[in-house]
Amino acid sequence: MKKTMTKLRNEQEVNRTLLQDSTANKDAVLAKYKSQIQGLSDLEAQTRENKYGKNITAEQKPTPWYINLAKSCNDPFIYILAILTIISYLTADIEATIIMSIMILFSVFLSFTQSMRAQKASLSLKNMIENTTAIIRDGIQKEIPIHDVVPGDIVFLSTGDIIPADARILEAKDLFINQSPLTGESIPIEKFTEASEKSLSIFERDNLAFMGTDVISGQGKAIILQTGDKTVFGSLSQEALTKREATSFDKGVKSISKLLMYFMLVMVPIVFLINGILKGNWTEALLFAVAVAVGLTPEMLPMIVNTNLAKGAIRMAKKKVIIKELSAIQNLGAMTVLCTDKTGTLTKDKVELIEHIDTTGKTCNKVLALAFQNSHFQTGWKNIMDHAIISHMQKIGDDKRYTQPEKIDEIPFDFARRRLSVILQKRDSVQMITKGAITEMFSICSTLDENGAIIELTDTIKAQLHEKCEQMNRQGMRVIAIATKSKANQETFSVQDEANMTLIGFLGFLDPAKPSAKPAIESLTNHGVDVKVLTGDNEIVAQTICKQVGIPADKFLLGSDIDFMYDDELTEATRTHHIFAKLTPTQKSRIIQLIREDGQTVGFMGDGINDAPALRKADVGISVDTAADITKDASSIILLEKSLTILNDAVIEGRNVFGNILKYMKMTASSNFGNVFSVLVASAFLPFLPMLSIHLLLQNLMYDLSQLTLPWDKMDESFLKKPRKWDPKNMLRFIITIGPVSSIFDILTFAIMWFVFSANTVAEQALFQSGWFVVGLLTQTLVVHMIRTEKIPFIESRAAAPVMISTLIVMGIGIIIPFTSLGHSIGLVSLPLSYFPWLIAILVGYMITVQIVKTAYIKKFRDWI
Repeated sequence: MKKTMTKLRNEQEVNRTLLQDSTANKDAVLAKYKSQIQGLSDLEAQTRENKYGKNITAEQKPTPWYINLAKSCNDPFIYILAILTIISYLTADIEATIIMSIMILFSVFLSFTQSMRAQKASLSLKNMIENTTAIIRDGIQKEIPIHDVVPGDIVFLSTGDIIPADARILEAKDLFINQSPLTGESIPIEKFTEASEKSLSIFERDNLAFMGTDVISGQGKAIILQTGDKTVFGSLSQEALTKREATSFDKGVKSISKLLMYFMLVMVPIVFLINGILKGNWTEALLFAVAVAVGLTPEMLPMIVNTNLAKGAIRMAKKKVIIKELSAIQNLGAMTVLCTDKTGTLTKDKVELIEHIDTTGKTCNKVLALAFQNSHFQTGWKNIMDHAIISHMQKIGDDKRYTQPEKIDEIPFDFARRRLSVILQKRDSVQMITKGAITEMFSICSTLDENGAIIELTDTIKAQLHEKCEQMNRQGMRVIAIATKSKANQETFSVQDEANMTLIGFLGFLDPAKPSAKPAIESLTNHGVDVKVLTGDNEIVAQTICKQVGIPADKFLLGSDIDFMYDDELTEATRTHHIFAKLTPTQKSRIIQLIREDGQTVGFMGDGINDAPALRKADVGISVDTAADITKDASSIILLEKSLTILNDAVIEGRNVFGNILKYMKMTASSNFGNVFSVLVASAFLPFLPMLSIHLLLQNLMYDLSQLTLPWDKMDESFLKKPRKWDPKNMLRFIITIGPVSSIFDILTFAIMWFVFSANTVAEQALFQSGWFVVGLLTQTLVVHMIRTEKIPFIESRAAAPVMISTLIVMGIGIIIPFTSLGHSIGLVSLPLSYFPWLIAILVGYMITVQIVKTAYIKKFRDWI
C-alpha cells in the first residue's frame, strides 16, 4: 500500500510539473530550465547528466542481481522441492535432505546464472541498435544517443523520430505525433507551440510531447522537460508498459508444468498409501513418496528454456540478427507467413536515378535540378530516392550551384498526400517545388510545361503521361513527378497551397532485384513460409520484381480496392494473393491483423516509417539497424543487413531453439509418466520398496545433469522444414504413447531381478534396488537419443558432441556407483557380472521397442517432436 501511494505521488508530481510548463510562455520555460534556443553546452549537459542520470526508465535498466536471484527461486517446482526437503529433514532422512538441498541450489544457481547471462547478452545486443535524436549543443546540431538527452536540451523533431523524453513544443510545422503507446488513441495528434486547451489531462495539452511517442509527419523543435523515470512513460508501472500477451509457447510451458503437478498430486498420495498399507512402514513410505514427487519435478525446465533462448540469441547475433526480445525467437520459428516490403529486401537497396525527363519524354536537367533542391532542402527523414537524387547530382558536380536559394518553408511528407514541398526564395520570386507519387501529383496540377510552353493538363494528356510512367514501371523503375509554381511571399505555407501547380517532369529510379532474393524465397517456401509483398509502390513495379524473385505475381490488390472490401473478403484474398500494392500504413496493419486472425503466425519485415504500425501488429516485427528510430522501436528483431537470406537462417535457428526446448519437455514428461506406473506396479507387488528414496533422488539428480547440454544439440532437417507451434494435443498424445514403454522394461527388470537373481526377499532387496537403479538411469538417459530424432539414433542421426559426452559420463557413473563406497553407504550393492548381459539385452530391447513405437507413431500422426 505504501509503495502504491508513493508511486501515485510521483505520477501526480510529474503531471503537475508538465501542466505548469504547458501554460507558461516559451521564454519562461527556457528560463526555468536555464536553457536557450541555441541549446546547452556540452559541459552543462554533462553536469546535468551527472545530476539527473541517464535518460532511461526503470524497465530499460539492467535487473539487479538480487532481483534475478529472487526470480530464480520463484518457481513452483522449487517450492515443491523445498517442502519435500523440509519433510525429509523432519523425518531424519539426512541423506535425502542433503541431495534435495543440492538439487535446489543447483537448479537456482543454474537458472540465476543463465538469466544473468541472458540479460547481459540482451543488453549487449540492444546496444548495437542504438536510437539517436537530433539536438543543439554549443549552437551546433548533432545526433546523440537518446539516453544522453538531459533536461533543458533543445531537440529537433521530424518524421520518423521517437520523442526522446517529455518535452514542450517550441516550434511546430504540421507536426503530428502518435500518442497511442501511452493513450491507446490511434489518431495522430497535431502539436502547436501554445496549448489550445487548458484541460487537466496532460495528454490533451497539444504543446506537450511525451517519451515513447513518435512523429508521424511534420517537423518542430522542443525543449526537454523531464527524462528517465521522471517522464510520464517512466512513472507508469513497468508491468503496464511491458506486459505482453503470453505466446502459445509460454502457455505450453505452463500447461506441461501443471500437468506434471497434477500427476504429482494424484500419484504421490497413491504411492504413499499403497506402500504404507502393504509394507507397514509409514515413515519409509512417506520418504519414498517424497522421492517420487521429486522425480516428477522438472526443476531444470526454467534453466533449459532460458539457456536455449540465450544461446539462440547469441548464435543469431553472429549471423547479423539482433534479438530485442528473447520470446520472439519462438515466434520466428513458428512463422507461417512473411509479409515484407519490396525495397532493399527483394531489391539491392541501391536505388539509382536512371532518368530525369520532361513531359515529352526527353532528358531534362531542369527536372533534376528541381528534384535536387526539393531533396536537399527538406529537413524530414530522407528516403532512398532522396539520397539517390542527391548522390546523382553530386556525381555530376552540379550540387553546389543549386544550394544557394534561401529556404522559406516546407510542407512535410505524409502518407495520405504522398508528396513533399519546399518553398525557396529565388532572386525576386518565391517558388514552391513539390515531388511525389504520380496519381497524387496529377491531382494538384492544372497545367504542364511542354518544351517551355505552359499548357492545360487535360484528362487526355494525363492518360498519355500515365502510359509513359507505366512503361517505365514495366522496366522495373519507380517513378515520381516534379511540379512547381510561383507564390507570393507569405509567412507560412500549408497543404492548401499545393494546388494549381505546373507539372515539370518525371524521375525514374531503378533498384534491381537481389541475386540472393530468389534462392532465399525458395528456401523460405520450402521451409513452410509463404512470402507476401506489402508495398506502397505501384502494382506494375511490384509485379516486375516479384516475377524476377519467384513470388507469384499473377494477382494483386491495390489499397484502393482494399478500402471497399469487408474483412471476410479481404481475409479470403490474403490466402490467394501475394502482392498488395499502393498501401497506406493502416492498410498494411489491417492485412496483417486479418492474416493473424486467420490462424497464421505472421512476420512483417520493413524499414520505413510507414511500416511501424504493421511491425507492431505482427507476431514478429523485423527491421534493420539503418531504419528510422520509430521503426526499430516497433520491431522485436533487428537485422544488421537487410537480407532474406539472413532472415531465412534466423527462421531455422528459431525452430532449432524451439525444438531443443520441446525435446526436454517431452523427454521429461514421458519419462516421468512411465516412472509413475513402474513405481505403482512395484509398490503393489513387492514386499519391499523397489528403490530407496535416496536412490530415486540420486538417479534424478544425475539425469538432470545429463540434460544440461541439450541447448547445444541440433534438430533434424525434417523438423526444420515446417513452422512449429506449441501443440498441447500432440504433447499429451506423446506422453501417453511413449511413457508406458519404459514401464514395460522396468517391469521386465523387476522380473529378471526377482526370478533370475532371486532378489525376492527383504534380505536381498539391496540387489534388486541396485539392478533397477542402473537400468532406470540408463534407460532414462538413453531415451534422450531416441526422442531427440525421428531417425534411427546413432546411425542416421547423432546428437551434438556435448550431449554425447554428458550421456556417456552419466551412464558410466551410474554403472560404477553400486561398486563404490558411496553406493554402499546409500544401500546399493555390487552387481554380479552375470547382470550385465541382461542389462545390455534390456537396453537394446528398449531402444528397438522405442524405435518401433516411434516409427508407428510418426506413420499414424505424421509428427514427432
